[in-house]
Amino acid sequence: MKFHSKVLLNTALSAALLLTTEAVAQTPSATSGRDGTELVTLHAEGAQLYECKPDSGNKREAGALTWQFREPIATLVLDGKTVGRHYAGPAWDYSDGSGVKGKVISSTPGATPNDISWLKLEIVDHRNSGVLSSATVVQRINTRGGVAQGSCERAGDFLSVPYSADYVFLRGSM
Repeated sequence: MKFHSKVLLNTALSAALLLTTEAVAQTPSATSGRDGTELVTLHAEGAQLYECKPDSGNKREAGALTWQFREPIATLVLDGKTVGRHYAGPAWDYSDGSGVKGKVISSTPGATPNDISWLKLEIVDHRNSGVLSSATVVQRINTRGGVAQGSCERAGDFLSVPYSADYVFLRGSM
């Protein structure tokens, strides 16, 4: 192999290694590692719904209107087919009749300011038997979009912000 070809190959390999290292370093810590056995990963396409309300948490500007998260609504997809839905609770229903409800136990910011957080949730309720019936943890990863932006003008107004994410359902320890 010629000297120039070796230099180009080494440069390309070094760049690939650097990009791989950076991607691993950017994996959100709240959801890194898979504690347990993966049951299924479902892709979600939907929206995060916000409501314009007075901000009770901001002491300086008490009563100022802000977009406050209300609920998600999403279609769950596996291998290109609709297999369920995700909605307030937070809850997930699978087409075999199984369903779960979760409680957030950790959160890490999304990849960009426009992306909703990555989450780790403990399963706190199971419905029926099926694919989701033995899940103990769900992780929301690979989020895109979903963050409300801009000011809200009138209390009671709603804002729907498109988002996508992957939900990894696990069985085992947390």
